[in-house]
Amino acid sequence: MTISELLATTNESPLEAAIAVQLQTVKERETKGGKPFLEWTVADSTGNITLKVWNNHPQFQAAADMDPETLVHLSGEWTQNQYGIDGKGWKFRYLSEEEKTDFLAGDPETRERQNTDWADILELIRKTNDPRLKAICDEFVAQFEDRFRRTAAARKNHHARRGGLVEHVAQMMRSAVAICGVYPYLNRDLMVAGVLFHDCGKLWENTYPESGFNQLHLMHGEMLGHIPLGMELVNKLWRELSLDQWKDMEPTNEEVRLHLLHLIASHHGQYDFGSPTLPRTPEAHALHYVDNLDAKLEMVKDAYATANETVPGIYERRFPLPAPLVTPLAAVAGDHSEEAEETPGEVSDQLF
Repeated sequence: MTISELLATTNESPLEAAIAVQLQTVKERETKGGKPFLEWTVADSTGNITLKVWNNHPQFQAAADMDPETLVHLSGEWTQNQYGIDGKGWKFRYLSEEEKTDFLAGDPETRERQNTDWADILELIRKTNDPRLKAICDEFVAQFEDRFRRTAAARKNHHARRGGLVEHVAQMMRSAVAICGVYPYLNRDLMVAGVLFHDCGKLWENTYPESGFNQLHLMHGEMLGHIPLGMELVNKLWRELSLDQWKDMEPTNEEVRLHLLHLIASHHGQYDFGSPTLPRTPEAHALHYVDNLDAKLEMVKDAYATANETVPGIYERRFPLPAPLVTPLAAVAGDHSEEAEETPGEVSDQLF
């Protein structure tokens, strides 16, 4: 069983299950009564959870002495409440060498989904018409594919898992292309490139080691953040391009570079959310909302999978969503293909 499956299936009724995880952090805490306990943060390819190890746990001292990044097998009875996952009678052991190999490969479902998303990203880059934007996208992929594919989109809240950035970027690209079919004045090539690069600084803020699911905290990410890092990376890659062959093109090379940088700088949409500037072009506004939409819907999906129903049809609120969710309305089965063919801008022709 994976962490995401555990979160999706546990509730107030105990579930007996076993999971393989990598220990991320061990923190010593005290109850109000002064009794010591531990907080274990553990992760796999699908996500992470925090477990409490109480001082009466038979393996308490072994848990306190365990080093981060250790791979362990957990088994016991699990429940879930508003405070998270709780284990009853659970115990742990070290993974065998064979189990370590299987664990580090990641679960098959996540690998398949991320491989499909990566193929979509490459296909949309291939269809880019502006040679400057295609060249910088190709160079980014050539230099950073491996690191990109093991980076998370965030440390928590959405796509906070190894490879989560690939999932986030692919879904944003598909959304951006669909929107360009509805709003044909948007620069599709700039939107695709902007989506690819908007979070590229997270390769130094939310990445993972080559083997493991313990998200790294690197000095550049801590001190600068992903927006300045992303702008610096684009400028570095731009300087490495052979731009002379396009010196007579319109729009100019410098205009293209400036607009791409603006998408990175403004994608948070507000100064108090970390953007050094505000959206000032149609593409910047569209990119900001596509980014926000994908993050929010991922959080909604996760909330439905993990939150308990307080009463039938109403779920516990999951931070940072603004309110408790209710059961969504089921769609009536039918075929919308004829309507899609009549949509202005021929949206379907813009997709794969």
